Amino acid sequence: MSACAGDKPLASLSGLLPDWLAALNRGRRHFDSDAAAMQLAVLAAERNIVEGGGPFGAVVLGPDGQLLAVAANRVLPARCSLWHAEMLAMALAQERIGSHDLGSVGPCSLYTTCAPCAMCFGAIPFAGLHRLVCAAATEDAEAVGFDEGAKPDNWVSALETRGIAVTLGVLAEQGRALLQSYQRAAGAIY
Repeated sequence: MSACAGDKPLASLSGLLPDWLAALNRGRRHFDSDAAAMQLAVLAAERNIVEGGGPFGAVVLGPDGQLLAVAANRVLPARCSLWHAEMLAMALAQERIGSHDLGSVGPCSLYTTCAPCAMCFGAIPFAGLHRLVCAAATEDAEAVGFDEGAKPDNWVSALETRGIAVTLGVLAEQGRALLQSYQRAAGAIY
């Protein structure tokens, strides 16, 4: 047996979440403002830092503002480079609706405590999202040492050209504070 062929059975994505994050995903909640949805993403990121994860949180809302998923960056705890907050939130939301296309249930929005890195930027159109809302800017993540990858300078226009509305700076100060807090705590930069 190769070193890569573990003996752990595959589980649903929700089975990979720590209890505190699974609890945030339970129940039916609706959000009526960008600030309220972003506040949940901030809350997830704050708790994630305490629990040994990265300083990023994300929320996916479905039509009419219903919560489809909340996630935090689980790269370090899961030892998986794919589990950025946005990627995990999109995957959890897709699992919840039973489709790879979030747009199949109507317009869905992604809220993230920081503008997406190159990987997350690339995944947004393929997930079927209609809207992206960001707190901190790419430059804020880079200022504390994160490498955001080869994302085009005109990334907002690139998404808008594909029919995805982009709103920047919602709770930006709180998004920056997460990054700065993580840096002060000497969190791993990856």
